[in-house]
Amino acid sequence: MKLQGKIKFVNKDKSLFFPTLRKRVDAYFEENKISKNANTTMVVKSIVLLLCYIAPFILLLSLQPSLGISLALWFIMGLGVAGIGMSVMHDANHGAYSSNPKVNTWMGHTLNLVGGSAFNWKLQHNILHHTYTNVVDMDEDIQDRLVLRFSPHTKVKFFHQLQWVYAFVFYGLLTLYWVIAKDFVQYFLFIKNGVNPNSKEENQLWMLKLITMKLLYFFVILAVPTLFFSIPFLEVLLGFLLMHFVAGIVLTVVFQLAHTVEGTTHPRPDENGNIENDWAIHQMNTTVNFSRDNKFVNWYVGGLNYQIEHHLFPRVCHVHYPAISHIVKATAEEFNIPYMENETFGQAVKSHINTLHRFGRLPGLNDAIG
Repeated sequence: MKLQGKIKFVNKDKSLFFPTLRKRVDAYFEENKISKNANTTMVVKSIVLLLCYIAPFILLLSLQPSLGISLALWFIMGLGVAGIGMSVMHDANHGAYSSNPKVNTWMGHTLNLVGGSAFNWKLQHNILHHTYTNVVDMDEDIQDRLVLRFSPHTKVKFFHQLQWVYAFVFYGLLTLYWVIAKDFVQYFLFIKNGVNPNSKEENQLWMLKLITMKLLYFFVILAVPTLFFSIPFLEVLLGFLLMHFVAGIVLTVVFQLAHTVEGTTHPRPDENGNIENDWAIHQMNTTVNFSRDNKFVNWYVGGLNYQIEHHLFPRVCHVHYPAISHIVKATAEEFNIPYMENETFGQAVKSHINTLHRFGRLPGLNDAIG
């Protein structure tokens, strides 16, 4: 089934919300003579997060510490993997890190450094998730995953009733699945559904590059410590699994807190493939911010707690979201459009758990969900 062009947003009310908002945000950057791209804070953050991933690995190889310290270093690497995913490669692959495309390309490939694929991620995230947020069968981020249900429009299984209990364990498997199989699954899926625009020859070359990158990643992270530094393989494997479990939980929870929470809608297109809503207002209805006043969260999660601003202005570097959020909120209120947020991280997690519980109910117990 071809997905490209299948769903369209129809602004039947001719809302001026987004044109007005865009002018105001553009004016903010022009009047303050600020670039929309990365600043010194962003560069320093990128260096710190990359070092959180690279430096502990170097210490593991050079010092070969006890198992306890070794696992602590792998744990830090997991935080580094998540940080790179949220705060470095994310902006770069949106074209927001720099006005120079080459810089964005190189910084975007930090995803390859941690075992993923920048090319696949752009198709899944930039095209499917950002265009069709919370639209079932279109938004990859809310597709059912094994024993998890993220949409009110998919089939309910009996075990979904307990997903609010076991979900976080499976969240820890996300990046492990990603580096082992997800990129290959998506390779065939995105060709089949038309999201991948490449020719057959281009995709064959890309598959060769993907296999090469994966082999290189696993060789460096798993084989090098044992073959060249005589670190027991089981110790390396245990640390590797811990790293990915930490990264998986952090990344999945942060992304889920924006869309799979109370208050968001899950609209479905009509028989003609139309969603009768302005695209920007659709983003406001399907997205929730959290912890806007928490300085650590703001620094670490790369603006993903400002998902409203990110979905409306993905090509603006996330370090500017706190400033423009006031413009977005004021404009939304002016047009009577909801600006949803959970004030604390704890409130956001509770809202997510409540939503998992609600989506896990058996047929006949579900509330009406938009």
